[in-house]
Amino acid sequence: MANDVVYVNTEEALKRVMNNSKLLAKLLKKFKDDRNLVDLEAALATGDLPKSQINAHTLKGLAANLSLTELYKQVLELETQIKAGSVVPGQLDTVKTVYSATLIEVDKVIAQYE
Repeated sequence: MANDVVYVNTEEALKRVMNNSKLLAKLLKKFKDDRNLVDLEAALATGDLPKSQINAHTLKGLAANLSLTELYKQVLELETQIKAGSVVPGQLDTVKTVYSATLIEVDKVIAQYE
């Protein structure tokens, strides 16, 4: 991934919570406990496209609401593929890689605002 990838758009996220940094930290902590990626991976593994679409859509929404920019982009792409009924090999791996990198940045934001 390029260095210009934005995992957490902190400025945008703070605007979404009316500059309440404590609330942002709390919401990001809750995000870390979310199981949609795990459930998405399991649904895709069993070929359950309706369930995987729901999980992808929910994860995409969380990413959008928390300004997790790159995760949003990658999950949007995965959701689009699921809707089309054909997931490109490697797209789930890309999402998982971006998710891991996002969690690292989320931890930094939490530490800054706790």
